[in-house]
Amino acid sequence: MAVSKTRKLLVDVARQLFAKNGFESTTMNDIALTSGKGRRTLYTYFKSKEEVYYAVIQTELERLYERMEEVVRKNIPPEEKMVQLIFTHLTVVKEAVYRNGNLRAEFFRDVWKVEAVRKTFDKNEITLFRRIMNEGNDKGVFDVRNVRLMAEICHFCLKGCEVPFIYGRYAAQNAEELYPYVRRMVLKQLSRT
Repeated sequence: MAVSKTRKLLVDVARQLFAKNGFESTTMNDIALTSGKGRRTLYTYFKSKEEVYYAVIQTELERLYERMEEVVRKNIPPEEKMVQLIFTHLTVVKEAVYRNGNLRAEFFRDVWKVEAVRKTFDKNEITLFRRIMNEGNDKGVFDVRNVRLMAEICHFCLKGCEVPFIYGRYAAQNAEELYPYVRRMVLKQLSRT
C-alpha cells in the first residue's frame, strides 16, 4: 500500500473511531488495531493522537474546499455562484458535523483546535470569494470596490452562520426557504443596481 493510501486509511479509521467513541476515549492503539496496521506504522505518520485529530479535521476541510471549488468553476452568473458558495459551505459543514457523531461534541467543545487547523482553509475560501467578486466586477454585475476586504467580510460572516445553521436556529425551516433571503442579501450588497 502506498504511503498516501496508508495515511488516508489511518485518518479514515481515526475519524470513524472518534465519531463513535469520542476523541478522549479513542487511543492510538485503537486506531492501529482497527486499521489493521501496527502501532509502529501509525507512529510513522503521526506523533500523537492530536496530530491524527488535526489530520481528520484537515480531511473534512479539504472535502469542503473541493465542493466549493466545484461551485466556482460552474458556468453560472457570479451572483448565483456567490449564493451557491455560501450554501455549499454551510451544507457541507453541517454534513461533516453530523457524519462525525461524537466528534461533533469535540468540534464544538474545543473550537480553537479546529481554528488552528482551519487557517489555510480560511485563506483559500477568501480567495474563492475574491475570484467570484472579481468575475462579477469584470462582467459588470458587481460593484465591489475593495474586493479583498469584502471577501474577508463575507468569509467571517459565513463562519458566524455555521453553528446556527447546523442547529437549525434560523426562522426558516430549511435551506430552500432561506435561499431567497441570502440571494437578496448578496444582490443588495454586491450588485451595481
